Amino acid sequence: MPTPDRPSARRPRSLLWTGGLFVVVSVVCGLLVTGLTLPLVGGAAWGAKAARDGMSSLPLEFDAPAQSQRTRVLDADGRTLAYFYDQNRDYVSLDDIAPVMRTALISIEDHRFYEHGPLDAQGTLRAFVTNFFAGGVTQGGSTLTQQYVKQVQVNTAALKGDENGVEAATDSSYQRKLRELRYAVSVEDTMSKDQILERYLNIAYFGGGAYGVEAAAEHYFGTSAKKLTLPQAAMLAGLVQNPNGYDPVAHPDAGLARRNVVLDRMAELGTASQSAVTKAKKAKFDRKGTEDFVSGCQSTDYPFICDYVKRSLLTMPSLGKTPAEREQTLMRGGLTIRTAIDPDTQDEVQKEVSAAVGPKDPVIAAMDMIEPGTGRIVAMAQSRPVMGSNAKKGQTYWNYSVSREMGGAQGFQAGSTFKAFTAAAALEQGIPLSQRFDARARMDFTGARFDSCDGPMQLAGRFPVSNSTGVNGTMDMYRAAQFSVNTYFVQLALDVGMCDITKMASKLGVESNTPDQPISSYDTLPSFTLGTAETNPLSVANAYATFASGGIHCDPVIVTKITDSAGKSRDVPDGDCKRVISTDVASAMDSLLSSVVTKGTGARARTDDGRPQAGKTGTIDSNAAVWYAGYTPQISGAAMISIDKERGSRTSLKGYTVPSTGLYLEGSGSGDAGRRIWKPAMEEYLKGKPAESFPSPPADLVRGPQQGGPDRFGPGGGPQPPGGR
Repeated sequence: MPTPDRPSARRPRSLLWTGGLFVVVSVVCGLLVTGLTLPLVGGAAWGAKAARDGMSSLPLEFDAPAQSQRTRVLDADGRTLAYFYDQNRDYVSLDDIAPVMRTALISIEDHRFYEHGPLDAQGTLRAFVTNFFAGGVTQGGSTLTQQYVKQVQVNTAALKGDENGVEAATDSSYQRKLRELRYAVSVEDTMSKDQILERYLNIAYFGGGAYGVEAAAEHYFGTSAKKLTLPQAAMLAGLVQNPNGYDPVAHPDAGLARRNVVLDRMAELGTASQSAVTKAKKAKFDRKGTEDFVSGCQSTDYPFICDYVKRSLLTMPSLGKTPAEREQTLMRGGLTIRTAIDPDTQDEVQKEVSAAVGPKDPVIAAMDMIEPGTGRIVAMAQSRPVMGSNAKKGQTYWNYSVSREMGGAQGFQAGSTFKAFTAAAALEQGIPLSQRFDARARMDFTGARFDSCDGPMQLAGRFPVSNSTGVNGTMDMYRAAQFSVNTYFVQLALDVGMCDITKMASKLGVESNTPDQPISSYDTLPSFTLGTAETNPLSVANAYATFASGGIHCDPVIVTKITDSAGKSRDVPDGDCKRVISTDVASAMDSLLSSVVTKGTGARARTDDGRPQAGKTGTIDSNAAVWYAGYTPQISGAAMISIDKERGSRTSLKGYTVPSTGLYLEGSGSGDAGRRIWKPAMEEYLKGKPAESFPSPPADLVRGPQQGGPDRFGPGGGPQPPGGR
C-alpha cells in the first residue's frame, strides 16, 4: 500500500537519472560538434567511447552528389512533348522559391535554422530526454541540415536500387543519428545556410511523385515555386514530415489539418500575421486542379515520336560512353531536348491518316515528312497512334514508320516507288530520260543476265512480268514513269545492273526492315526495281528528300538541340548531310517525277495550288499496299496504306471499304494514299509558303543519244510478278 511520502521520496532518484542523461547528451553533443574525445567516468564513459568510435569511422567530408532532375522533350515550338525521369524533380534556385515557402518550411521544421550551427543543442537535448523515457527513438530533434543529409543518403541509395541503403538511412538507431550529426558538421563547414535551404527544398519528397518544391508546386497547384501563396506554401511545408499520410489528394482532411498546423506555428512564431493565417485557413484545396507528370512515352500525345526521340538519344555519345550511361543522363540529367517536330503539321498529318484508317481496322496507314537538306523529321503519324498492349482497342508498341532498330516491326513493300531508284542509277550511268524500250504488256525475263555486286550473273528461276496500267509499247523513261510500266523498268534495271541500283537506293537513304537482309542483299534480284523489298515510310520519304535537296542526303534528324541542367549545350548529330548524287542527276529526277504528277498516275495527288512538285505512286502485288511518295523543294513525304499481315486474312485493298472510316479503297497509290493522305497533309503544310521551282535538267540527261533498247527476251507469259503502278 503506497504511502503519501513515497512520491517525494522517489523524486531525487528521478532527478538524478535526468541529470545524468543531461550530462551524457551534453557530452555527446560536444563530441559531435568538435570531434574531440573527452574523458568520462561512470556510466557516461561507455557512451563517450561509443560516440568516439562511431565518429572516427566516418569521413570528415560529406559528399552530396548532384540531385537527379527530370528531362523535358520539346517540340519545335517549345511546348513539352514528354518527360523522362527517375525522380520528378526540377531544380530551382532559392531566388526562384517564394519567400513564404522558405518561411513556412523553416517555421515548422527548424525555426532557429539561421541561429544555430549544425547541431541544435536545445532540440537534441529535448529529443534525447523524450526518447530516453520512451525507451526508443521517438523524436529526432533534427535540424534542416541533418534532414538534408538524410534526404541525400536516402535519394542516393534509392537511385542505386539499394534497399539496404535506404533502410540504413532511415532506421531509428542512435548510430544513424550520430552519423547524420557528424555529416551535418561537414555540410555547414562547406555550405552557407541559404545553400543548404535551397538544396533541401529541392531534394525533399512532397508526395504525389513530386521531388522538390518546384515539382510539388506544379503537381498540387499547377503553379511554380516562385508563385506559391501562404496557404499553398503551408501545405507543402507540412508534407515533408509525412508525404503520403498528409497528401491532400489522397487524404484531403489530413492534408488540410496538417496545413493548418503549419499556419498556426507561423502565427505563433510571428512569421505570418494572425489575420493572414486566418484568411489562409479558409482556402480550399482543389483536387481537380492537380497536374500529374508521367515519365516516358506511353501517355504522351505523340508516343511514337517520343519513342523515336528516346532511341535517338541513346545513340548520342554526348550523353555518355555507353547506352547505360546515356540512359542515366536522360533520366537524371535535367536535360532540355528540342525536337524538329512541328506540332501543327503533326496534328494535321495525324488527322488525315486517322480519317483514312482507324486503329482497330485490319489495315495500317502511315505518313512521314522530312525537310530536304537538313533531314529534320517534321511529322510522323500512323493509324494506331496510341501506345499500349491492348490490340482490341487498336493499341500497339510498333512504330510502323521506322526501321526495326528504331522501334519498327514489319516492313512494307513499297511497290513502284522503287522505280525512282532504278531511274536515278541509270541517269548516274549517263543513260538519258529519252532511253527507249519496247515495253510489251507481258514479258518473260527468265534467264536474264545482269550485273550483281559479285559480277555478271544469270537470273535463277522464272521471272515473268506484266504491266497493270494498260500502257504498253515502245516508250521513253518519261512515259514509263508516268504510267509505271513494269516491263520497261525491268529492262532498264537489267541494263543498269542491280549492284548500282541497290547502291543508289542505299545511299539515298532507303532501309530494309527485313532482319539480316539489308538493301545491298537485293543485288541479285531484278524484282527489286518493282519494290519487293520490305522497307518503311520514313526511309522512303528520306530518299525522295535527297532528290528534293539537289542530291544532298541527310540522315533523319529528330533532335535539334540539347541543353543540360547547367545551361550548356550537348553535341547533337546534324544529319551528316553530304552529296550522294550530282545536281544534274537530281534535277533530271525532278523532271522525271514531276511529269508523273502533271501527266501520269500521280495527278490525283497533286496539290490544288498547282505548285511545282514531284512524286511516284506505288502499288504492290495483289494491291496489298498502296503508296505515294512525293516532294516539293521545301518538303518530302511518303504516305502508305497496307494490309496488316498480322491481323485478319485479307490480301487486297482493291474494292475494300475501311470499317471504321467508311473509306472506299480502289487499290491505287494515287487515288488512296496520295489523294486521301499525302495531298491534304501537304496542302496544309505548304499553305502560305512560296511556290519554288525545280532546276532545269541538263540536255544530255534528257535527250542524249538515242539508244533504242533491243527486244532481247521474246514474248512474255505467266502470272503477274510482284510490283505494279
